[in-house]
Amino acid sequence: MAIAITASGARIGWDAFGDEALPPLLLIQGFSAQMVGWRPGFCQRLADEGFRVIRFDNRDVGQSQRYPQGGYALTDFADDTAALLDVLGLESAHIVGQSMGGMIAQLLWQRHPRRVRSLGLIYTAANGNHYVSREATLARMNRPVPKSREEYA
Repeated sequence: MAIAITASGARIGWDAFGDEALPPLLLIQGFSAQMVGWRPGFCQRLADEGFRVIRFDNRDVGQSQRYPQGGYALTDFADDTAALLDVLGLESAHIVGQSMGGMIAQLLWQRHPRRVRSLGLIYTAANGNHYVSREATLARMNRPVPKSREEYA
């Protein structure tokens, strides 16, 4: 895994599968999920099909930078994604997002349309009616970290 430092100074943890000469396919995870949720075998299979597969940790997750609670919006995630493409020297990529990652992908397309070659959305929301409230999000973020399998379930 590598750490990209964006023009704004943000640290983003990322890694890749496949030859750099292949078309880039960027995978965006959902709420509080680490990039490792895109399993290595899955990523390698995509790479074997002819893509340079890139996965990364969104802000406040895994190896990426932590921010003050409540200090950002989904648009910031989309801008982080565009900034990661900049650091990697990519003008555009095929984009796949799951769950909240799909919302980020849609905002990336809206805010930076030339960066998106194609868009794949997996169990995501297409409009603001599906978003949870800020209070519900903060309540989830403030839960104690589970320590056992039962607590995770």
